[in-house]
Amino acid sequence: MNDRTIVACIDGSSYAAAACDAAVWAAAKLDSALSFVHVISRRKHAAATDVSGRIGLGTREHLLNELAELDGARAKLARERGTDMLSAAAERAREAGIAEPQCRQRNGELVDAITAIEAEIRLMVIGKRGESAGDDDHLGSNLERVIRGVSCPILITTETFSAPQRVLIAFDGSATGQNLIQRAAASPLLGEVAAHLVYVGEPDDRRRAQIDEAEATLRQAGADVTTAVVTGEVESALHTYQRENGCDLMVMGAYGHSRIRHMLVGSTTTDMIRRAEVPVLITR
Repeated sequence: MNDRTIVACIDGSSYAAAACDAAVWAAAKLDSALSFVHVISRRKHAAATDVSGRIGLGTREHLLNELAELDGARAKLARERGTDMLSAAAERAREAGIAEPQCRQRNGELVDAITAIEAEIRLMVIGKRGESAGDDDHLGSNLERVIRGVSCPILITTETFSAPQRVLIAFDGSATGQNLIQRAAASPLLGEVAAHLVYVGEPDDRRRAQIDEAEATLRQAGADVTTAVVTGEVESALHTYQRENGCDLMVMGAYGHSRIRHMLVGSTTTDMIRRAEVPVLITR
């Protein structure tokens, strides 16, 4: 078993169950330990409870004491609720065959909590929208900060998860893209699935040779590979290919030196993940 662990971030959102299931799948495929993490945000708690600035002249000191007691009660409830969510996730994992899932509760911000244990993480699993993301179709800022702030691979789930059967690997020919192919070929996570190697653009001879080399690397690892060269805007072309070919997982590198790099760095990162209808695995 690898010493590093699969870490799943759990909250009260509708994505938490899928994140749990995806982490269980990854832990089994990678023969890794599994940990669930729940973070109680001080900023969120303060925003909900800190009304001391509204207290005007003449207010009795006992009101401040009551506010402090109220903050304490809410913090206690938040801890208890988080403990319940972690317990439910651990039980779900045990029912799926994971013997000893670990649970961790932290205070602070998610990216800080993950950064503190990043050396232990083999893969991080998180839902694409958190509990505080609101009712619109936007991603929470927590996810954006995590993507930019950590260097471990991240599996971002939709509201449901099932074991992938057809994986779209976005390949751009960059050094990062070639590293992605090496990682995909070596990883049990992507074993026993049909791999769709997709390049967006009009490749020159050098790029075609790189595509052929990537395909050969995946085949040598035993993958059933379909190679496709498609045109159009990168994001929409990848999503269209995913839908038309029934791919149930998208895999791409976080950084490169091509149009896919520009897609994944900056505001387009959120657009790509937000519009994804299947989980997205971001490698480093």
